[in-house]
Amino acid sequence: MIRKYIQEYGLWYLIYGLIAGLFCLTFWLYHLPLEYFINSLALNIVILLGFSLWLYAHFYSKLQQLNNTTINFEPADFKRWQSPSDRAYQAIIADLKAKEAEILLDAAQERNRLESMIKMWSHQMKVPISALSFMAQTQQLDKSEVEQQLQRLQHYLNTLLAYLKFSRHNDDFRFELISAREIAVDLVKSYRTLCLSKNLSVSIEGDWQIKTDKKWLTFALAQILDNAIKYSQDNSQIRFIMTDQGVTISDQGIGILQEDLPRLFDEGFTGYNGHEHQKATGFGLYMTKQILDSLGLSIRITSQVGQGTSVRITKS
Repeated sequence: MIRKYIQEYGLWYLIYGLIAGLFCLTFWLYHLPLEYFINSLALNIVILLGFSLWLYAHFYSKLQQLNNTTINFEPADFKRWQSPSDRAYQAIIADLKAKEAEILLDAAQERNRLESMIKMWSHQMKVPISALSFMAQTQQLDKSEVEQQLQRLQHYLNTLLAYLKFSRHNDDFRFELISAREIAVDLVKSYRTLCLSKNLSVSIEGDWQIKTDKKWLTFALAQILDNAIKYSQDNSQIRFIMTDQGVTISDQGIGILQEDLPRLFDEGFTGYNGHEHQKATGFGLYMTKQILDSLGLSIRITSQVGQGTSVRITKS
């Protein structure tokens, strides 16, 4: 401990010794009586020793407290140490603790979101799996129905994987000039089984040339198309209308309550129709909004119950 004390305050004792030496040299050069200097030096040494004992006790106590302090300390634990440097260190430590608490809170929220997503995803996966299991047990495997359930499974799996990837690497973008019409055509082909099961007709009008990330825009349009198919009435129509300004996807489905529209992009929100039909996880539109925001695109939804829903995507 003494060695640490010397490391902390040794420079000041060295300066004190140099000043005393200079005074001694001055007395000697001017032929002043050295006994005055010696008496003064003795008095100063006595005062210095007393002060050093007090300072050492203060240093020892402070160092012991610091050595026994855990990361969970409170600023009140150091209220005795109020020098400017002590307060500066305490402010730095308090700031680091606040940032650490914020990081831990964000991590806890992300973990809770992931757990919620996994629970909802697992619940949704049970439906097509149960349907496939029932068809296998009864040996009534309908090819069209099997394809529908497998497509549902693939859609839910893609949503989960996209959520995990986007939540951790949301800067994974590759911008290029693409045709929204080509994306829509490919999506309609991949969803043809579900469309045929409800006898839905899908039309694509015009084109939208835009410089953006093809993979993530495809995911966003797939979520919107999947919702349109889910909530469309049998024998109805889904339309893609594209212009130079953007794309509109409209359906003739059950519609959305007006009071639910402002919350459609909230994480985990399913709305009245989602609860009634037990088909929604509340993550599809949430992720769509997050992705489109990152791509510099905006999304707007209008709907009337019993008449259908229209989703408009444009440049921000």
